[in-house]
Amino acid sequence: MLHGVGANGNDLISLADRFAGALPDTAFHAPDAPSPYADAPAGRQWYARIPWDERADGVRKVEPVVNAFIDELLDGYGLDASRCVLLGFSQGSIVSIHTAPRRQAALGGVVALSGAMITGDTLEAEVASKPPFVLIHGTDDAVLPSAETEAAAAKLTAAGIPVAMHLLPGLAHGIDERGIAIATEFMQGVLRPSQ
Repeated sequence: MLHGVGANGNDLISLADRFAGALPDTAFHAPDAPSPYADAPAGRQWYARIPWDERADGVRKVEPVVNAFIDELLDGYGLDASRCVLLGFSQGSIVSIHTAPRRQAALGGVVALSGAMITGDTLEAEVASKPPFVLIHGTDDAVLPSAETEAAAAKLTAAGIPVAMHLLPGLAHGIDERGIAIATEFMQGVLRPSQ
């Protein structure tokens, strides 16, 4: 679970209690982003909030950090990549959308909440795997417009990656009960043991 800018792992790990009942025997991890965030003493960031057109470099620089964390967890639990779902919110969602399709072994899925794709121009050339995505975004988001999720869905689809998109009327930049329910159902589906 990758948090948003200015938050930390504690911000998202609280969602684990909401998911756990529907996902028994599932471990939840929410690391702190690697860089401090100057505007919030306890806050962290995955990359600096530089001009939008320069953020792709920041996302690419943090990609190996995220991959190393995922690989360490998979090794520790003795699990295949298909048993891992990457969930991100806001900046964490941007990092998740970038990182997952560029991993060699496909993750079980990606839940992207209030996100965007800022490395979409190179996606088709860089796709290494095609995990299923669910994109969830509030239509009243003034921080990151929901049009960003619509654009991400189009680019993922063009690259042959399965995507389900949910635009939630009235939701601002956040996660509500509807988003939690959609994310839970998606994770249940992709993590369901094969028969």
